[in-house]
Amino acid sequence: MSKKNKKHQEHEEHADESWLLPYSDLMTLLLALFIVLFGMSTVDAKKFEEMSEAFQSVLTGGSGVLDHNAMSSNTKNSISENEIPKPSTNGKKSELMRKEQENLESLKKQLDTYIKNNGLTDQLNTKLNQSQLMITISDNALFPSGEAEVKPDARILAKAISAMLQEFPDYEVIVSGHTDNVPISNYEFPSNWDLSSVRALNFMKILLLNNQLDPKKFSAIGYGEYHPVESNETNVGRAKNRRVEVSIIRKYQDGDQQIGMPATH
Repeated sequence: MSKKNKKHQEHEEHADESWLLPYSDLMTLLLALFIVLFGMSTVDAKKFEEMSEAFQSVLTGGSGVLDHNAMSSNTKNSISENEIPKPSTNGKKSELMRKEQENLESLKKQLDTYIKNNGLTDQLNTKLNQSQLMITISDNALFPSGEAEVKPDARILAKAISAMLQEFPDYEVIVSGHTDNVPISNYEFPSNWDLSSVRALNFMKILLLNNQLDPKKFSAIGYGEYHPVESNETNVGRAKNRRVEVSIIRKYQDGDQQIGMPATH
């Protein structure tokens, strides 16, 4: 056999395989397309974004088939829709707020009835607002002048209030003491700060003689002369400023008021 014929036979044994390269590219693109279609069929926005990135990587840059910015926009829209509060959540909070309002109104009614039946309308009053139910007690109903020891009659009042509070055990209660601006300085109380603080603490201790109340929900604060409700220029104003307040704090509030702190005067 001649050399020329031998070379011709070897050439025929090796067929042209150049078509395999575009065929391989086409199969890769089809695989990537199916991956993207699968990703679009799921509601998981994060998974869809991962699929998009994988497809962009396959296409070496991501231009021409999918617009990455468009997919990002769709992903953000999906996340935003998930962040919209569900009506059931809002409805549950509204129901809790309605129940709380009923509880505090019921407690206020009990307190007002007790105040009226015992002739204490000139010494006690109640006020229900958006942050709390507040019981205000005149200092002369609780303490001798310039002292912090609770009067025997006032102990009866404290026990009556604690009995009403035990029906609503889940609320935070703040007992705060207030004075007028007349300076005090003696061996027991160097300042109005001290007097108001000890008065609040002593009254709170009597409330907590009721073992049905949770001490963790109670706190005592002394404000001294710095939260007056009336002018200190008159005897009547100073008398109103000398007081103890028992604040039952709402758990659910509208607006910007901070939960757990009584409204300032």
